[in-house]
Amino acid sequence: MINIRDEGIILEETSLNFEARGVLNPACIKVDDTVHMFYRAISKNNISSIGYCQLRNNKIIKRLDKPVIFPEYEYEKKGIEDPRIVFLEGLYYMTYTAYDGKNAMIAYATSSDLINFKKGGIISPKITYKEADKIFKKTNIGKKYDYFEKIYEKSLGEEVLLWDKDACLFPKKINNKYALLHRILPSIQVSYFNDFSELDTVYWEEYLEKINDYVVIDPELSFENEYVGTGCPPIETAYGWLLIYHCVERINNNLQYHSSVALLDINNPLSVLNRLKKPLFSPVENWEKAGNVNNVVFPTGAIIEKDRLYIYYGAADKLIASKSIELDELIQEVYSL
Repeated sequence: MINIRDEGIILEETSLNFEARGVLNPACIKVDDTVHMFYRAISKNNISSIGYCQLRNNKIIKRLDKPVIFPEYEYEKKGIEDPRIVFLEGLYYMTYTAYDGKNAMIAYATSSDLINFKKGGIISPKITYKEADKIFKKTNIGKKYDYFEKIYEKSLGEEVLLWDKDACLFPKKINNKYALLHRILPSIQVSYFNDFSELDTVYWEEYLEKINDYVVIDPELSFENEYVGTGCPPIETAYGWLLIYHCVERINNNLQYHSSVALLDINNPLSVLNRLKKPLFSPVENWEKAGNVNNVVFPTGAIIEKDRLYIYYGAADKLIASKSIELDELIQEVYSL
């Protein structure tokens, strides 16, 4: 049994318009003794932006009263959601979901100081489910993607683009390439590239033809029978990349989120060395079980303090909470399975 300590609620909504409906799913990065938290904030009119606060010793020491990143372009007009952040070769990279009211796509922004961010635009496939389905059928890829195509086309129309979400970069290049974890339902995939400018339609068409070659984690266990998705950016350890991810279980036509852990090969993240056979944690507290979306624990940020891993997660799409674990204990638990 892994000894998980509940650190409780870290951040809640305020009466400020931009975060009046909830705060959730934060990107976290530690610089010196300060944790910088960039969190999704939901406004009164249900449009998300990115708020900002600082933590020290897991306590809020500073919180801004306005968003630091907000919708500016057509592709993100209905919300900027679920950020992740890494520091890579002298630059901070934030990935987030850009939502235009119909399509959910991956966008990114960069910063050298965690204050000023420059948006880089959309980097995920601008390909419809219909177009993707033709590619999948041409290459005899299995039907696991069909289920979600039908769901999105039924609710959003046949021109809806392939939903690609939950993206984060590895905090170092792998074989001299950027490595991006992302999620085209129902699995977690990885893509490699030399420069963000490569991520055009031609790149993604070729990628989709071989998408099964890029699957890191498929939903195989009972508590992830609906789908899985990237959680926190991977953490480099002596045993491999520690990946905290979320998984969704369908129970009697209702969905329940869990957090789980996998260990990936340090040089080839497509090689999963081990993964937990039970959830790391699940909704237990009332504020995890009831909120804007019930039964949700959604990990997106993790930092290490004094050999202890602190995981920050959205609870019921309403507030931000934290769990902590001795890092060595968690690694040994996963590594020894």
